[in-house]
Amino acid sequence: MRGHVHRRGAGWGYVVDVGRDPVTGKRRQRTKSGFETRCEAEAAVRVVLEEVRTGADVRPSTQTVGEYLAGWLERVKPGLRPTTWDGYRKDVAHVTSRLGAVPLQQLQAVQLEDCYAELAESGGVKGQGLSAKTIGNAHSVLGRALGDAERLGVVSRNVARLARPPKAEHVEMPTWTAEELGRFLASVEEDRLYAAFVVLATTGMRRAEVLGLRWADVDLRAGHLSVTQTITASNHRLIIGPTKTARSRRRIELDPETVDVLRRHRKAQAEERLAIGAGWVDHDLVFCRVDGEPVHPDWFTRYFVRLESRLDVPQIRGPHDLRHTWATLALKAGVHPKVVSDRLGHSTIAITLDIYSHVSPALDADAANTVASQIFKASEA
Repeated sequence: MRGHVHRRGAGWGYVVDVGRDPVTGKRRQRTKSGFETRCEAEAAVRVVLEEVRTGADVRPSTQTVGEYLAGWLERVKPGLRPTTWDGYRKDVAHVTSRLGAVPLQQLQAVQLEDCYAELAESGGVKGQGLSAKTIGNAHSVLGRALGDAERLGVVSRNVARLARPPKAEHVEMPTWTAEELGRFLASVEEDRLYAAFVVLATTGMRRAEVLGLRWADVDLRAGHLSVTQTITASNHRLIIGPTKTARSRRRIELDPETVDVLRRHRKAQAEERLAIGAGWVDHDLVFCRVDGEPVHPDWFTRYFVRLESRLDVPQIRGPHDLRHTWATLALKAGVHPKVVSDRLGHSTIAITLDIYSHVSPALDADAANTVASQIFKASEA
C-alpha cells in the first residue's frame, strides 16, 4: 500500500495504490486532484492510507450474502476434508435461506440475530426449529466466511463478531450402564459384526475409526491397535482417508477379551473370503461387508439402532453413544481423565472434562469419601 502526490495543472493531486480487487484481481487505485498545496495533498494521502489500513476503504458492491458465500465455499473447498466442507455447505444454507438476498455490505448484526431466532423457531425440517448447537455451528462458519471478506477488503468489518447466537444448553448424552452394555453384546454375539460392537464398547473409538480399521493396524500378539484411517460419508459417498487430526492418530491398548474376539473374527472373515473367492475385494478392512467392501457408516448406525430396539434397554442414539458409554464408565471407574482423553483422541483434556461434566458430581463424591477416609484413619492411628 503506497501513495504519492504530483503536480496537476495549477494545483496538486495524489495517486494511492489500494491493492488488488479481491474479486477480479485487478490493481486498484484512488486518485484525486484540485489541492492548492502539496501539504494538503499529502494530508489527504495519509487519510486514504489510514482508511485502507482500518478497512474503512471498501469498494461499493452489489454482491449479495448468498453470492459471496457460494464463492467462499468454493474457495475453501480444496483445503477441507469432504465431510467438513459438506458440513460448511449445510451451515451456510441455513443462513442463505433467510439472508441470501441481502447485499453483503449492508448486512447488520441485528439481521443475523433475527435470522438465528427464526431458525430456532422454525428453521429445520418440517418447520421444526434448529437446536442452539446447530445454529452455533452456522454462526461459527459464517464468522469465518465474513472474516475472510474483511481480510480481502470486501466488507469493512465482520458483523458476525457483533452478533450473538443462542446459547447452547448442556444436554446429557444417553449412555448405558455396564450391565446394559453387557446385555446388548450378549444379544448380538452371533452377529457377523459382533466384533465391531465389542471394539466400539471397549476402546472408545469413533464409528469412522472402527469402520476404517485395517488388519495391518492391529497387533493381536502385542494386544494393541493403531488408529490411522477412517471411513466417512459425504452425500452418501464413502470417503476413505486419514484421521481428522494428528491427535486422532493414536495407539490403543486392547484387553485380552477383545483380543480373543478379534482372533475369532479374523478366522470367520477368512472363511467368508474363501467362500466368496474371486468376488472378494481386498481393502484389508477388519470390519467389512461379506464381499470385503467397506461398511457404509449410515447403514451401520441404522443396523445398530435396529439391534438395540429389540432389547429392553434404554435407547441410545447409535454407535457414537457406545463411545460415550465407554468414557463414562472409565471415568466412574477411576481411570485418570488424561488417560481417557488420550484414548478418545481428544485434542486436550479440557474437552474431555467438558463433554463428560455430568460424571463430575460422582467423581467429586468419590474424591470426598476417599480423601476423608484416609484423613480419619490417620487420626485414629
